[in-house]
Amino acid sequence: MKKIKSAIALLVCLCVTASLASCAPAPGGSDVPASENVPEVNTATPQTTTPDVTPPPGTGVASGLLADGANGFAFRLSAALVKNAGDENFVCSPYSVWLPLAALVSATDEQSKPALLSALGAADISETHINEATQQMLYDLTNLRGKEYEGYYNPLKIVNAIFVDDNVTLKQAFAQNFAGNFSGNAMNVDFSSADAVDAVNRWASENTDGLITDIVEEFDPQTVAAIANAIYFSDVWSWEFNAAETTEDVFHAPAGDTTAFYMLREGKQQLYYEDDKLQAMPLEFLNGGGMYILLPKDGGASELLASMTGEYFNEIRAGAQQADGKLLLPRFSIENDIKGLKDVLIALGVPLFDEEAAPLTGLIEEDEDLWLSDAIHKAVIEVDEKGTTAAAVTIMPVPRSAPYEPPPTAPFEMICDKPFAFILYETASGGEYPILFTGVVNQP
Repeated sequence: MKKIKSAIALLVCLCVTASLASCAPAPGGSDVPASENVPEVNTATPQTTTPDVTPPPGTGVASGLLADGANGFAFRLSAALVKNAGDENFVCSPYSVWLPLAALVSATDEQSKPALLSALGAADISETHINEATQQMLYDLTNLRGKEYEGYYNPLKIVNAIFVDDNVTLKQAFAQNFAGNFSGNAMNVDFSSADAVDAVNRWASENTDGLITDIVEEFDPQTVAAIANAIYFSDVWSWEFNAAETTEDVFHAPAGDTTAFYMLREGKQQLYYEDDKLQAMPLEFLNGGGMYILLPKDGGASELLASMTGEYFNEIRAGAQQADGKLLLPRFSIENDIKGLKDVLIALGVPLFDEEAAPLTGLIEEDEDLWLSDAIHKAVIEVDEKGTTAAAVTIMPVPRSAPYEPPPTAPFEMICDKPFAFILYETASGGEYPILFTGVVNQP
């Protein structure tokens, strides 16, 4: 893992898929040194529990607008990143990048805030509604409304946390917003000690079922804070593939033909969409949400993903209808490091990397000029006969200053023996479909 050498590190996203754990608690924020209102992590590992939150009233419209904006950001980010992937496999977690940036809205100065909101797809939403709608989205996505049912299983966990140096005071407004609307947990560490690395890595491991264990190798002793987010997902298909029907066959990869193990799904009245650009089929998870498989008719899968928009995705979802047919889908597993994320975010209009503007004025009480210096992202995904697991890590260090086509009526055949794209999404009670992962399979 890349060493953190900046004075302040914002560990912005740890996304992993595996078994369920609950969300982090939301401590009350106050304008006092962090060591007075957060547990010491050098001596005891903080525990995460499900916050007892209630969605704020009247946020339905704002939640819908914010979800649409987040999905627009997801496709803009994916389009920019996939162009750098070439013929390699690609996966990223746009929501992993979006959510921490949304949390930083309340820490951004008024001059830079409009640009950040625009980049996040939230230009037409007030900051208050953004915060409340984010709370609603987190409430929906983590399915807290179903926790009262015995044996209830939630495949998705979202945890926010901020690690704060002993000598630093969080600003009251940021601390309260982070705790109340982002269910954020605050923990005290000594960044001048190696114990801080152990504490952050232990937190990552505990919140990812041990799948991510070494997020950082070291912190610069001058680091004052690290904000972290973990997304953790694991679910099985509502209709599992029969492993006995999986067969080995040719896959036409850009670098040349290879072999893959194809899973078969064949039957009547399966949701399916087709137009002049693609074939599309959703694979639904047992506990909600699903993954759309997108097979281009012409051109490559990377070009297809780069052309996707929130509006087109909604059109595909709305246009999918029941049809008889079969799907052949290769098992696949992808792991890759995203290169150039900082430059992509700058190109998308995120203003937090501007050293001269130093826009993060609302994070701590101390008189420091703060800005994002980099953005590092790693993601993995595995798809097999039973279901899907996915993981992503994003690190953002902060230095101190100094048209619809009807589906075919005839049986379809969707043979994914060439590059294809995928979109992993969740569902919210307001009808929103937040996008968690996007990617391209050029070679299973």
